[in-house]
Amino acid sequence: MAVKIRLKRMGKKRQPSYRVVVADGRSPRDGRFIEQIGRYDPLTEPSVVEIDNDRALDWLSKGAQPTDAARKLLEISGAWSQFRATKGEVHTIAAIPEVKAKVSKKQQAAAAAAEAAAAEPAEDAPQDDAPVEGAAVEAATVEEATEAAAPEEASAPEEAADEAAPEVASDDEPAEEAEGEES
Repeated sequence: MAVKIRLKRMGKKRQPSYRVVVADGRSPRDGRFIEQIGRYDPLTEPSVVEIDNDRALDWLSKGAQPTDAARKLLEISGAWSQFRATKGEVHTIAAIPEVKAKVSKKQQAAAAAAEAAAAEPAEDAPQDDAPVEGAAVEAATVEEATEAAAPEEASAPEEAADEAAPEVASDDEPAEEAEGEES
């Protein structure tokens, strides 16, 4: 008798759910089965795959042949890889080949030049042990350059705004005296 591990369809129209069953290969798809070892519900998000791995391993070791759909579910549950390991087969995972981007000759030459420049220490670059004194001098020259580059007209409106603003009486002087001095 040829024993199969396969899916038995359950549920209503357009709402399938499946039982993972062990059945005689000659019986119909939704007919008589020997044992139910799991269930599969593809409509839930994520899909539900519940399989009794011990029972599945037992049936696989007895010679039951899974269908393609049942084999995929056994792989998801881990029963198929356990079966292959007990059988002595090497279980390998195929490596995904790297997709290499096409690089032009100009880009290759530029990358090689950049690597060569990074490999050789620059003579002008300060050493890690030496203190950096030029950084403070450079900051001062940058400030002087920005002040020199700014037009003198920019400072003139500020002075004019200061002259046009009325003097505010200080807390020490009475407000009347401050008004009298302005007139």
